[in-house]
Amino acid sequence: MPVSRFSLFSLAVLSSLSLSGAAHAADDDTIVTDRPGVAESSKVVGKGRVQLETSVAWERQRDDALHSRTLTTPSLLRVGLGDTLELRIETDGRTIEHDVDPASGAHAISAGWADTELGLKWHVADQQGSHPSLGWLLHAALPSGSHDFKGHGVRPSLRLAAEWELPGDYSLGLLPGVGSDSDDNGSRYGYGVFAANLGKDFGDHAHGFVELAAPQIAHAAHGGTQLLFDTGMSYTVNRDCQVDFAVTHGLNHRTPDLGFAFGLSLRI
Repeated sequence: MPVSRFSLFSLAVLSSLSLSGAAHAADDDTIVTDRPGVAESSKVVGKGRVQLETSVAWERQRDDALHSRTLTTPSLLRVGLGDTLELRIETDGRTIEHDVDPASGAHAISAGWADTELGLKWHVADQQGSHPSLGWLLHAALPSGSHDFKGHGVRPSLRLAAEWELPGDYSLGLLPGVGSDSDDNGSRYGYGVFAANLGKDFGDHAHGFVELAAPQIAHAAHGGTQLLFDTGMSYTVNRDCQVDFAVTHGLNHRTPDLGFAFGLSLRI
């Protein structure tokens, strides 16, 4: 059974049981997630903490050759290994893709499981004046998914999350990164990642954001550059639970032209 078929919720429960002795019994902090934008937080969940961030996402892409609609269930399990280090298990989960040929009307459906990524996040610095809070993210995507959605070999990536808390309850997040992938011929290539996120708190519970992101910066022979704009809101139900939604608009023909996501995050 591929790793991606394991229930992340089950993993969260098992991990919480094994780490319960190390968990903080009294802690007034509020959940901080890596959702719903592309730019991720520089912060980790903390020693002994287990956090599950899951969602349902839908996207549409239309061009002259093909009309596609894709439903996924992106999920991220974060396990605190220390005060500055966390283990990460991430996947797009169950994936259903509908393809329609606009010329002939032919319709095809593919369903299966996406690959799983294993990774670490290392929080290296808190914000000090104009110097941002920083966190390194090292991931490796594994070819563990179903046939239609499986990548080629192990694909490593390295990203740096930088965050500034600004006056007026604003915040700024930047996420530069690099990665390595393989094409259908087995040739390995490198790509870049970048996201810039401007956030705003609305009271103690609500947070909104706007973002410009390039999830992939690559040569045209390897899929080209993807560019998108997204916006959304998150709401902390309590200190250990967050709900969120986001809307995405693709800014070029290589990026899905429309997307929606609804998320739920729980900390144990």
